Amino acid sequence: MLPVMLDPRTFRRTVGHFVTGVTVVAFDIDGATRAMTANSFTSLSLNPPMILFCVGKETRTGRSIQAATRFSINILSEEQQDLSTYFAGRWCDGAPPAFAFENWLGRPRLEGSAAALACDLHAIHEGGDHWIVVGQVAAVHCVNAPVKPLVFFRGAYTALNPAFIER
Repeated sequence: MLPVMLDPRTFRRTVGHFVTGVTVVAFDIDGATRAMTANSFTSLSLNPPMILFCVGKETRTGRSIQAATRFSINILSEEQQDLSTYFAGRWCDGAPPAFAFENWLGRPRLEGSAAALACDLHAIHEGGDHWIVVGQVAAVHCVNAPVKPLVFFRGAYTALNPAFIER
């Protein structure tokens, strides 16, 4: 089978029509917390509970993810858009937005997230110019208060209809 030659920008614009939530993946390496924004996140298995996310091989996180044995997936709320921008490396407003990580079962958890998953690294697979990182979920954390999710569509943040959220 011959490889399909697609313009990367056209491909990215097309898959951008898939609505995603936004997460921050956080892990500790050599005593320092590192974090990245990821919307390439999905559940993978219920038994055992597993998730996956993807990270560019040439990114700072992609070059160091092999050293992480534990990490957290932090699902962001609408109020955390600034943190998404910051951890995506696109922050341009001087001082970073306020945030804190707390130690949660030996993993950094982003305070204020709508939900979080504590994960153990299960596998890292090749995926073109990205790594496919598989984690086995060890624990979950959810806020009990109503929360509006941070949503991404066609290259921009958007909001869900409030009537949909109240269901």
